[in-house]
Amino acid sequence: MSDSSATENRFESFTVGDVSLRNVGVHVVMYGAALLFVVPYLYMITTSLQTQQQAVAEGMHWIPDPITFAAFTDLLTQSLIAQWAINTLIIASVTTLLVLLVDSMIAFALTRLDWPGQRYVLALIIASFMVPGFVNIIPLYILISDLGLLNNYAAVILPFAAGPLGVFLLAQFFRDLPYELQEAAQLDGFSNLRIYTHLILPLSKSILTALALFIFVWSWNQFLWPLIVLQSEAAYTLPIGIVVLRDNFTYQPAVTMASALIASGPLFILFLLLQDQLMSAVEMQGVT
Repeated sequence: MSDSSATENRFESFTVGDVSLRNVGVHVVMYGAALLFVVPYLYMITTSLQTQQQAVAEGMHWIPDPITFAAFTDLLTQSLIAQWAINTLIIASVTTLLVLLVDSMIAFALTRLDWPGQRYVLALIIASFMVPGFVNIIPLYILISDLGLLNNYAAVILPFAAGPLGVFLLAQFFRDLPYELQEAAQLDGFSNLRIYTHLILPLSKSILTALALFIFVWSWNQFLWPLIVLQSEAAYTLPIGIVVLRDNFTYQPAVTMASALIASGPLFILFLLLQDQLMSAVEMQGVT
């Protein structure tokens, strides 16, 4: 018995050792991959805090000496970056709110209501995924021009107030919600609008948050369409403004990195604030 117990103890020790080594290996790989993603951002931050002389000097200087905020001061006083940031925030926020409202209402009508032809409507929406976005640029531009909306926030917001991706994601999620809850609400006298606002939307908080984050980031980073319809420099968004700054501040790496930091910083903060909801949405989609 003592020999068998010793053998079992040795086997357990080897098993525990293998598991611990595997965990160490996984952590090393994950932290190494994370470091590869973080390094460019660290270089961007350190360069934005350097003087012009140090930024253009040969070699890579990871620690600014001295630390200066001159690049940010130049941006705020000699460019319209603050106005561009406000423009981008308004466009991204309003677009996100409209997409959540319109797409959720469409998904609710397609999955929780009974009306003829809804299957074909959903198929048509999904089929629109196969249409390249650039195909609609000319018709959209003509329509926006005829409506007199050029150089206006609405020119950027309205064409993307609803999208097939949001409808598809929300329709898949709404379809998996228990119908017994809706039947119980109908027995209590709930109207379809009240079911949508008081039952479906609260239960879909995680997927709505994930969709909002995706739409906000996509809208924040838009370049081609705003470049076409926004025709004055004061109406530009940050992605367009950064290109303008690169031409205005010729070969000033500190200023260029500072502008990139201002453009990407809010997205990083937003992700940190909403990461729990995002992970919850991913888990729920995986379960369903």
